[in-house]
Amino acid sequence: MASNGTLPPLLQAAIQRVLPHRYPFLFVDRITEFVPGERIAGVKSFSGAEESSRGTPVVPTAVLLELVTQLGAILVLGRPEMEGKVAMILQIPSARLLEVVRTGDQVRAEAEVVRLREQWGELQGRLYHGGRLIAEGQMRFAIINAAGLFPAKAEVR
Repeated sequence: MASNGTLPPLLQAAIQRVLPHRYPFLFVDRITEFVPGERIAGVKSFSGAEESSRGTPVVPTAVLLELVTQLGAILVLGRPEMEGKVAMILQIPSARLLEVVRTGDQVRAEAEVVRLREQWGELQGRLYHGGRLIAEGQMRFAIINAAGLFPAKAEVR
């Protein structure tokens, strides 16, 4: 842990240990700040090679919301007591996009805990491009056991 209480940047493998998402649905490239139970920050570079951006120079708003949601899930599920659990979005009570994100842009995403209980929570998220706030919103989620959601692959005979 760094002297300021944050973890060094997490790599894709570490992110994938926490999130069930995989390419092309994993949108977090790198974690740059992590204060357990409080806040997290990361970056995403939209190269245009992503399936979600093909055919358009503008990154869909739903992808931006999902980026912040995935970051928040890493924040909440990265604690040892959350092993074997997943976060499911219940509600996005507020969200606003101030500027579009284009392929080729790199954004900084942040999420911070508003409320966190054993089985649910609420996060505030923000997106920045070039130091400017370009989107923000709030989300509520449930924390549930992953067992049964992701059945093991059937044995091939």
